[in-house]
Amino acid sequence: MPGITSALAVPAAAGIPVTQRFSSTSFTVVTGHEDPASGDGTVDWDAIARTGGTLVVLMGVGRWPQIAERLLQAGRSPDTPAAAVRWGTRPEQETVRATLATLGDHELASPSVIVVGSVAAEELTWFEDRPLFGRTVVVTRARAQASGLAGRLRELGAGVVEAPAIEIGDPRDGGAALRDAVGRLGSFDWLVLTSPNGVRRTFELIADARALAGVRVAAIGPATAAALAEHRIVADLVPERYVAESLLDALPDPPPGGGRILLARAAVARDVLPDGLRAAGWEVEVAEAYRTRSVALGDELRAQVRAADAVTFTSSSTVANLCDAIGPDQVPAVVVSIGPITSATARERGLAVAAEADPHTIDGLVAALLGALA
Repeated sequence: MPGITSALAVPAAAGIPVTQRFSSTSFTVVTGHEDPASGDGTVDWDAIARTGGTLVVLMGVGRWPQIAERLLQAGRSPDTPAAAVRWGTRPEQETVRATLATLGDHELASPSVIVVGSVAAEELTWFEDRPLFGRTVVVTRARAQASGLAGRLRELGAGVVEAPAIEIGDPRDGGAALRDAVGRLGSFDWLVLTSPNGVRRTFELIADARALAGVRVAAIGPATAAALAEHRIVADLVPERYVAESLLDALPDPPPGGGRILLARAAVARDVLPDGLRAAGWEVEVAEAYRTRSVALGDELRAQVRAADAVTFTSSSTVANLCDAIGPDQVPAVVVSIGPITSATARERGLAVAAEADPHTIDGLVAALLGALA
């Protein structure tokens, strides 16, 4: 973070406070990588050793044997605790703990921050104790939607590979059918929305919420209902299970003389819902609200996906497009799905689903991932 030196942030992430009132009341920060033209360097290691307190050495791995020897010659005890923290504050953070005399016996590598002093023996670990620390997870959601899930995973310690397998675009007709249907919104008994994307696209065309007067609204899943709430609309119906089949069970029969439903959804979707509604006696108008398109992955991103510990899928299209992009045999071994339809698609592609979200939400997906990687 700008303004916060690695001399403080990196030890803190490793559970090492640079000061403690009962042992180390001061700290000194020094570079271990001076200009090569300075020969043996200009740092007065004798004075630093006499100062006491905590010593934080930045960029000192390459010259650590000489630095340690100078500190020992200046009177620092060989038993003084010492620690080297590599890749501090990153998901691959690694901490080596030893003493001033023995730290060099370990395989140290850059970039590392080296801490010398009694505080280096402290292990107030929190960063490395997070449940997904050291694991890498692939997020396949569209880039505009990935930040929430990616942020949750990073908070839990995971390294996140954002590999958007899909992007959200306009339907083939540019939204003409949806605009026409929204213009006749008052002629429908129900507006059915199946995803937050459908909500966003539909409400871009609704200039005044009063256009919904007399129209009831159904949403599949709490995320869709939450997207409605952003427009001050409370869903009249959210089925217990967040799949089309559950909505069919929950939706009431059409009124005498028949009823009309506007279904705003993705261009490519299962026909279970419109077919089931028609079978129940409803007149259904399906309007494409958006279309998902595959996203090409570069070579570097493909390699990161292959090397990850787990992958999360939030829709059937993310499964299909990632498999098309890198091949099913290159998908990470631990596959976590948001729901039964996505799981079915994964299995059809030859993937073994390690866990499925219950409930079928981002929170449920994170909980399933934690269980799969526990």
